[in-house]
Amino acid sequence: MLTTVPEFFDQVSTPVNHAIGARRDSAEGSYIVVRSEAQEPFEVLVLPGSRPAKPLAALIPLDADTPGRVEALIRYWRAGRGKPVPADKRMTAQQRRRLRLMMQAADGRSDGASYREIGTALFGRERIASEPWKTSALRDMVIGLVEGATALIGGGYLQLLRHRRRS
Repeated sequence: MLTTVPEFFDQVSTPVNHAIGARRDSAEGSYIVVRSEAQEPFEVLVLPGSRPAKPLAALIPLDADTPGRVEALIRYWRAGRGKPVPADKRMTAQQRRRLRLMMQAADGRSDGASYREIGTALFGRERIASEPWKTSALRDMVIGLVEGATALIGGGYLQLLRHRRRS
């Protein structure tokens, strides 16, 4: 969340090397797509009454998600200065691959595809045909992907990018 820098900060400037893209207004402010050469496009929330052309300040709530928000702010700040952007550590490469497969499986299921058809699209006809489908580990994997995607779509995505915390 970004807001205009308070006036008592005299020498603050916000050099931004971003291209501002699409804007969507909502009750909580304006969601603006930001593009930079250093990373993929992402969205920021500019709070009501703030002007993106003026120097900006970040508003970070102090709660259980603060560490993730601070890391996201650092990535945003580095991208805006044209510096290398560190990788997002909330998800491993394996988790990203599984997430992609889950979304593809969910798309197939919502289009009426059977588990076998989804498996064929994800893993190829030869791999699916290489063993009996009813007892195949791939069948169990496809069912798990669809169930996982259904849970994410049902609100579980909110936990997806949170850092794991020890109890």
